[in-house]
Amino acid sequence: MAKSFRVKLIRGLQGTSKDQRDTVRCLGLSRVQGEVVVKDNPANRGQIYKVQHLLQVKVEK
Repeated sequence: MAKSFRVKLIRGLQGTSKDQRDTVRCLGLSRVQGEVVVKDNPANRGQIYKVQHLLQVKVEK
Protein backbone atom coordinates (compact mmCIF):
# COMPACT_ATOMS: atom_id res chain seq x y z
CA MET A 1 0.00 0.00 0.00
CA ALA A 2 1.26 3.47 -0.84
CA LYS A 3 2.13 5.87 1.96
CA SER A 4 0.84 8.97 0.18
CA PHE A 5 -0.57 10.34 -3.05
CA ARG A 6 0.48 13.43 -4.98
CA VAL A 7 -2.80 14.89 -6.24
CA LYS A 8 -3.01 17.59 -8.91
CA LEU A 9 -6.17 19.39 -10.05
CA ILE A 10 -6.07 19.29 -13.86
CA ARG A 11 -9.61 20.40 -14.72
CA GLY A 12 -11.60 23.38 -13.55
CA LEU A 13 -14.60 23.14 -11.27
CA GLN A 14 -16.97 24.96 -13.62
CA GLY A 15 -20.03 22.80 -14.18
CA THR A 16 -19.42 20.44 -11.27
CA SER A 17 -21.81 19.84 -8.40
CA LYS A 18 -21.41 21.55 -5.03
CA ASP A 19 -20.59 18.17 -3.50
CA GLN A 20 -17.67 17.68 -5.92
CA ARG A 21 -16.37 21.22 -5.31
CA ASP A 22 -16.49 20.60 -1.56
CA THR A 23 -14.59 17.33 -2.00
CA VAL A 24 -11.83 19.03 -4.01
CA ARG A 25 -11.58 21.76 -1.36
CA CYS A 26 -11.34 19.14 1.43
CA LEU A 27 -8.44 17.51 -0.41
CA GLY A 28 -6.65 20.85 -0.09
CA LEU A 29 -6.87 21.94 -3.73
CA SER A 30 -8.00 25.45 -4.58
CA ARG A 31 -6.93 26.17 -8.17
CA VAL A 32 -6.17 24.42 -11.43
CA GLN A 33 -2.62 23.01 -11.56
CA GLY A 34 -2.53 23.10 -7.75
CA GLU A 35 -0.81 20.11 -6.21
CA VAL A 36 -0.90 18.58 -2.73
CA VAL A 37 0.34 15.44 -1.02
CA VAL A 38 -2.30 13.50 0.93
CA LYS A 39 -1.87 10.47 3.14
CA ASP A 40 -3.14 7.10 1.99
CA ASN A 41 -6.18 6.23 4.07
CA PRO A 42 -9.70 5.07 3.23
CA ALA A 43 -11.22 8.55 3.59
CA ASN A 44 -8.78 10.16 1.16
CA ARG A 45 -9.09 7.26 -1.27
CA GLY A 46 -12.86 7.75 -1.31
CA GLN A 47 -12.52 11.48 -1.96
CA ILE A 48 -10.04 10.87 -4.78
CA TYR A 49 -12.34 8.26 -6.32
CA LYS A 50 -15.29 10.65 -6.20
CA VAL A 51 -13.56 13.36 -8.27
CA GLN A 52 -11.05 11.25 -10.18
CA HIS A 53 -12.14 12.78 -13.50
CA LEU A 54 -10.80 16.16 -12.32
CA LEU A 55 -7.49 14.94 -10.88
CA GLN A 56 -4.12 13.49 -11.77
CA VAL A 57 -2.87 11.13 -9.06
CA LYS A 58 0.67 9.82 -8.55
CA VAL A 59 1.65 7.30 -5.90
CA GLU A 60 4.49 8.22 -3.57
CA LYS A 61 6.27 5.82 -1.28
